[in-house]
Amino acid sequence: MIRLIGPGGAGKSTIGALLAERLNVPFLDLDRHLDGRVGDISEYINRHGYDAYARENVEAYCSVFREGIRPGVVALSSGFMTYANDAHPEYGRIRRELEECAQTFVLLPSLNLEFCVAETVRRQVARPFGKSPAREEAVIRTRFEIYMALATRKIETMRPAAAIVDEILAVLSPTNHGP
Repeated sequence: MIRLIGPGGAGKSTIGALLAERLNVPFLDLDRHLDGRVGDISEYINRHGYDAYARENVEAYCSVFREGIRPGVVALSSGFMTYANDAHPEYGRIRRELEECAQTFVLLPSLNLEFCVAETVRRQVARPFGKSPAREEAVIRTRFEIYMALATRKIETMRPAAAIVDEILAVLSPTNHGP
């Protein structure tokens, strides 16, 4: 299973769907899966708080495996790798597995902080649920270093989606892994 992580607006859903299509495997967008469980995510956060959302989001990820859903590609929620260690009883284990898996990719608009911030803000405020530019900037500035510190391959997404999919497929190609 290929897992895509990164900030909101990085292209996880778009790239994930295209990647799954190219591989002819099922695609799961964790935000949509969670939305099916709890309803509107923004309303859920407003009612129950961010910590409850984080716990429920990790639980939604766990439920995918308990329910026998077998996606070939998963786009995780933007903050998934930034939760507090005690967000969920399984979170520490899941986070380690995600970081150690060669099929986990961090998608970022750019590996340069300022370019990443500018592009993330531009993409996020254009969305119907986008917050204020200042709020979006604060979120990406806080999370950027967390994403960069992850021991997984980083993929820049300020280029055509097909090129990003090709890069991921090339990394996963058996010819890149030796005998």
